[in-house]
Amino acid sequence: MDIYNKFASIYDELMMDFNYEDWFNYIEDIFKKYNKTPRKIIEMACGTGNLSYYLARKGYNLTCFDLSENMLSQAYGKLRKFKNVKLIKQNMIDFNFKESFDSIISICDSINYITRKEDLLQTFKNVWNHLEDDGIFIFDINSFYKLKYIIGNNTFVEDREDVFYTWQNYYDENKNICEFYLTFFFSEDGEIYERFDEEHKERAYKLDEIVELLKKAGFRDVDYFQAFQFEKPVEKTERINFVAIK
Repeated sequence: MDIYNKFASIYDELMMDFNYEDWFNYIEDIFKKYNKTPRKIIEMACGTGNLSYYLARKGYNLTCFDLSENMLSQAYGKLRKFKNVKLIKQNMIDFNFKESFDSIISICDSINYITRKEDLLQTFKNVWNHLEDDGIFIFDINSFYKLKYIIGNNTFVEDREDVFYTWQNYYDENKNICEFYLTFFFSEDGEIYERFDEEHKERAYKLDEIVELLKKAGFRDVDYFQAFQFEKPVEKTERINFVAIK
């Protein structure tokens, strides 16, 4: 099911606070730190192609996939001028390409959307199978602390010029799943507002759970940092970046 329905059309506006060029630069710093010079890259759950744009502009041979046709449609508008990009509809859990890659990347807590541990293990195995030997896997998660204590059981409201939304969250202690219920009022002309609703779920994974699953999938080296830097996470770190080497 395409959980990003009408949401895809306003996603970029809502994500204006995210600097994707800085995110791209951080990934480049990771490549340098681990002495990697990838040519072929997969971007999993590429969304509307914000990071993809910078990767494509740098000249990487890029295969981007997402489960949402609506998000891919937005990405196509940004990436169609690049000859080094493929856009494909696939799922993180069972994606399948008949080639291997130097690096696989997933950003913006897409991994948290995989709410069953067995599915996450399958995803990591699939990534491992699609990487060249010594290939690098880079991804981030919303931390357990953030989903349980910052987002969980809280309501957020934002009023922008042409978008008003409420974001209600409920945290399931037994399943460690945070459910997001979003209601949007969106206007294209500033006069008539259309309402639409979205429901999302993210699982809160503890750091050692992720490491265990990566090792079980076959990765030989696993590192983790506070996102956008190279310091180790602390108790209240909200976003954790992982680097795994095949």
